[in-house]
Amino acid sequence: MSIRRRQKPLLGTFVEIAAMGETNFADNAITKAFETINEVQRLASFQDGTSELSRLNIGGAFISINPLLKRMLRLARAMTNRSNGLFNCTLGGALIHQNILPDHGGPSAAACGTANDIEFRGAHVILHNRVRITLDGIAKGFAVDLAVQTLKHHGIESGFVNAGGDVRAFGMSLPIAIRAFDGGLLQAGSLRDTAIATSRVGDLPDERFPGVILSASGHAPQSGVWSVVAAQAWRADALTKVAALAPANERDRLIRSLKGSLLPQPVAQVA
Repeated sequence: MSIRRRQKPLLGTFVEIAAMGETNFADNAITKAFETINEVQRLASFQDGTSELSRLNIGGAFISINPLLKRMLRLARAMTNRSNGLFNCTLGGALIHQNILPDHGGPSAAACGTANDIEFRGAHVILHNRVRITLDGIAKGFAVDLAVQTLKHHGIESGFVNAGGDVRAFGMSLPIAIRAFDGGLLQAGSLRDTAIATSRVGDLPDERFPGVILSASGHAPQSGVWSVVAAQAWRADALTKVAALAPANERDRLIRSLKGSLLPQPVAQVA
């Protein structure tokens, strides 16, 4: 057996999927895993005016949504609530106002809201108070988790999925390095049956790290390279935003309380 790898542009980044197994067997599993990630992108893209998330964001009534999108919304709402809004999925309006995300119509968007503005009723959901939901804070991680689940479902016992630095490995030990702002690398041990995500916040805009982290309170995120290890990639993804916005004296405790582990800031080494 050998390890099979494939990479595709998805979710606004490059996604690599690797699976250990016989060639045809592993290749088929990888194809199915990419189909899963495509489905997440189709459902949860804020950029795409035809996605289910965009249809929900137009607002005004309960709508029936795909079970996958419902799972994402429930996770995002729960993290918004449990992090006291440091992670906040209702900031879509603020991103529209800053011309970072597009406005696909509907009532004028509120800058942000709370977890209570997302209401579920069976298979249906409605948004209150003109909030716009963005799932960008967990979408890559959620897609990684689903892709890993798909690989396992198709008989793969070891492999990994890497979506632009949101990484989850299973059944194998995967060496991990974190890239500092100057391009140097910090060896950060290895992953096995766990996940890691990293968000970078600089004092100035940097085209290498184009992600945006906003605070509902208006406070600027703390500059740094925020890497979190967790059992699930969606959780690690969300907690990097919490780490960037949490008060320094509460950061480690808060991340631990939300079932993550914050790694030290990388000190650049020779790549």
